[in-house]
Amino acid sequence: MRKLVLYTLAAGVISAAFAPASALAQPAKPAAKPTATVANPAASAPLAALFNAYWEEQAKLFPLGATAQGDNRYNDQLPNDQTRAFRARLRAFYQQYQAQLRKTDRKTLSANDQVSYDIFDYEMQIRLDGLQLNSWMMPFAQFYSLPNSLVQLGAGTGAQPFKTVQDYDNWLARASQFPVWADSAISNFRRGLKAGVVLPKPLVLKMVPQLQAQVTEDATKSLFYGPINKLPASFSEADKTRLTAAYRQAILTQLAPAYQRLATFLQTDYLPQARTSAGIGAVPGGAEMYRYGVHQMTTTDRTPDAIYQTGLAEVKRIRSEMEAVKNQVGYQGDLAAFFTYLNSDPKFTPYKTPDDVLGAFRTIQARVTPNLPKLFGRAPKTPFEIRQTEAFRAATASAEYMRGAADGSRPGIFYVPILDATKFNTTSGMESLFLHEAIPGHHYQLSLQQENTSQPKFRRFASYSAFSEGWALYCESLGPELGLYADPYQKIGALGDDIHRAIRLVVDVGLHAKGMSREEAIKYMMDNEPISEQGATAEIERYMSWPGQALSYKTGALKLRELRARYEKQLGKKFDLRAFHDEILAGGSMPLAVLEKRLDAWAASVK
Repeated sequence: MRKLVLYTLAAGVISAAFAPASALAQPAKPAAKPTATVANPAASAPLAALFNAYWEEQAKLFPLGATAQGDNRYNDQLPNDQTRAFRARLRAFYQQYQAQLRKTDRKTLSANDQVSYDIFDYEMQIRLDGLQLNSWMMPFAQFYSLPNSLVQLGAGTGAQPFKTVQDYDNWLARASQFPVWADSAISNFRRGLKAGVVLPKPLVLKMVPQLQAQVTEDATKSLFYGPINKLPASFSEADKTRLTAAYRQAILTQLAPAYQRLATFLQTDYLPQARTSAGIGAVPGGAEMYRYGVHQMTTTDRTPDAIYQTGLAEVKRIRSEMEAVKNQVGYQGDLAAFFTYLNSDPKFTPYKTPDDVLGAFRTIQARVTPNLPKLFGRAPKTPFEIRQTEAFRAATASAEYMRGAADGSRPGIFYVPILDATKFNTTSGMESLFLHEAIPGHHYQLSLQQENTSQPKFRRFASYSAFSEGWALYCESLGPELGLYADPYQKIGALGDDIHRAIRLVVDVGLHAKGMSREEAIKYMMDNEPISEQGATAEIERYMSWPGQALSYKTGALKLRELRARYEKQLGKKFDLRAFHDEILAGGSMPLAVLEKRLDAWAASVK
């Protein structure tokens, strides 16, 4: 349902982005006085040098991340992160930088440098902890996949630039390294089969067609041929001829065969031995993997059982609010019948074309825009665009945001999968979806973070799901303050989105730590929110593939709500909501404990 798109390459988590341009490049009306953290003149030079050295070295280790962030120095590289040697290199890398950091006396640092110290130390430790797990035996799944990400890059619509002859040659070099990666991934899948660390069958069934879609005997029909269809007119005829031949050869002799090998292996060798259980707790070391996933994705030390109980309480609370809206619109049946009505009445599916759906979202943007200065003193300069999800991945995609380039050369993109416009339901929470994925959710948070050049790069491009997704879910609650949810059916959609995240706390822990089956999880979701069986199945299978990630949304949003209530009470008339929001966004994404400490200091300074 909601997704901030992240490409994962080994231990490096990186955001992706796409192209064209559009609205909201202008800052909102400035606040009456500065409210956000600015560059600290007393910043530690040795610490800055350490952070800079780390950033330069990690860009070489994770060149896809560099590409996504507009650093084009390594656009020809695709390291094989599937090897034991690469994992050992990562371990030494993180240990080295953590040791160097801890030589610094934290007490001597400025307030902003102390925040940077805490984030960096947390980051090194969480990555080192992750390298101790056997998750490398499951190299990818249907929801996170280098093979899928590579298609987006190579199609010419992603972060990989195709403007110069060198750009085209860079992609050829990068693509030539994919077959080795694919063969190593197969080897790791085989290791997993021997160790019992395998993916669930339903996920493998989704992966095979994703891979087969890239297999072709006609290079011109491949998505990877896209850049050739858009060869710049400025290229010489000799370069056009050479590149056309080289791309055909790369598709037919490197890329298509590699995708075929992956698909054949998964279909023939892996699927028969894939597990029937849904949760990660069923594999050897699975309980430890889940504890790690919970900690990594929530950035807290909360136990799975405590999170499960929070989920049950939130589901109960939101159901009562849904009952109130049901009564408001005069529906006579129970909540389950009301859900069926919302999913089936033709008046809730008024659209005929994808452009109709995209136009409806643009209308929401137009309603939100005039109200933004009431809640924010700063707005991003990065352009913003609404776009339909590409057909090749729409069937398994969620609505999602892909961050733009820090220099504004690529906009942030709000992607909407529209398989059939005539079935796109207006009560699915269109207004809350826009607030979450687009403005002011992910677009404000990620763009302002990247644009803040006073921060070290590891903070400008950091992504902690509990912060990023927590912020986006918190933004959904701002609907009334931004001029939305006046229509009770949009309100029920927003409540549906809210309960969806509460349900995640129940089913994610249920699947991975309490023995809940895939079918039981799907039923629980359908019993408690207006969602189709197809939609619920896609969601549950997403949680099966990414243990713990679904916990981040509610965890982060509840923390932000808690902090807002705390400061409203503490500061009384001195509480400025715009200043509160600006302060949250000024520091960028960080672990929740670091955020709380930072905001407590801000509130004390206001008081």
